[in-house]
Amino acid sequence: MKISNRLQQIEKMVISQYDHIWDCCCDHGLLGFALLSSQANSKVHFVDIVAELMADVEKKLERFYPNSVWKTHCLDVAKLPLTQYKGKHLIIIAGVGGDLMIKFIEAIHQQHKNLNIDFLLCPVHHQFSLRQKLIKLDFTLKDEVLIEENRRFYEILLVSSLSEKLDESLDKKHNKISAVGNKIWQSTSSKQAEVVDKYLQKTISHYQRIQQGSLQATLKSKENNVQHIIDAYRAIKR
Repeated sequence: MKISNRLQQIEKMVISQYDHIWDCCCDHGLLGFALLSSQANSKVHFVDIVAELMADVEKKLERFYPNSVWKTHCLDVAKLPLTQYKGKHLIIIAGVGGDLMIKFIEAIHQQHKNLNIDFLLCPVHHQFSLRQKLIKLDFTLKDEVLIEENRRFYEILLVSSLSEKLDESLDKKHNKISAVGNKIWQSTSSKQAEVVDKYLQKTISHYQRIQQGSLQATLKSKENNVQHIIDAYRAIKR
């Protein structure tokens, strides 16, 4: 089954060996279908809270992947039954906002602090807030990519719940999560440089509009002042 460039990029970032891969809210199971072919040694779990959607995914799995190792779960992503499955876990969450991702990650981390879990995240918005939460949770960065698809921009982050403090082998300089990103601003081609420039200007303009609105508000609060975010993006060195 053909998948979008965004899902192809997410699939490419699954380079480590995992015993269990959790495909959460990812475009009707298309990413999970691709992973069944490319990650034959992993058990792929399909997760969504919509029963009708999961029933449709299960029918396709039974028809096209009868010999693969998979399981469907109709439940809230915040309640993944990770302890029922031994081994290394990768949780992929895409297609939802960073605000909802924060709730999912906080809940999973709170319930499974003793597990070393990798998260592959592709939020549709609220990237800055998501990154701040990952920093607060002391997660480490494994990789990050910026792509453009259908005139929309996506940050894709591969992070680990394993703190640098617990793994001396990690390169601390390169495994720090930045609130605005680091590697995503580095381009190796003129085409990617154009994507980077457009995304940076779009992001700064977005927060400038928010700041302008907060300045015009009758009751200005510290919460809706985003000047520090604007300054952080303006300070990016490419």
